[in-house]
Amino acid sequence: MKDKPAPSITIAPHHGRVRVLFAEETVADSSNALVLHEGRYPAVLYIPRSDANMAHYRRTAHSTHCPHKGDAAYFSLSVGGRTTENAVWTYEAPFAGVGEIKDHLAFYPDRVDRIEVL
Repeated sequence: MKDKPAPSITIAPHHGRVRVLFAEETVADSSNALVLHEGRYPAVLYIPRSDANMAHYRRTAHSTHCPHKGDAAYFSLSVGGRTTENAVWTYEAPFAGVGEIKDHLAFYPDRVDRIEVL
């Protein structure tokens, strides 16, 4: 049995603004997001940490490994008494081929109120 080939990964600037809301609070707002396409997966928007309100983020012990991007760390979001666990992931030391996503955050759409693409 042959190994499956690595999926094609492309990263490009997102042309427009992206805003992420949780508990009706803006937890990230960026005009500098990146869009990552990986094989047949849906596109993922990565927002620079500098465009996130990190006061609402709490690092968790959860981690995952992607054979194409590296090790992902996770954050939960807490706003106004509401918390959503492991809603955000980040690659702090991504593999060289995807180095652009370093210091960026990605969000599970079903764990935040909404991701607005403006």
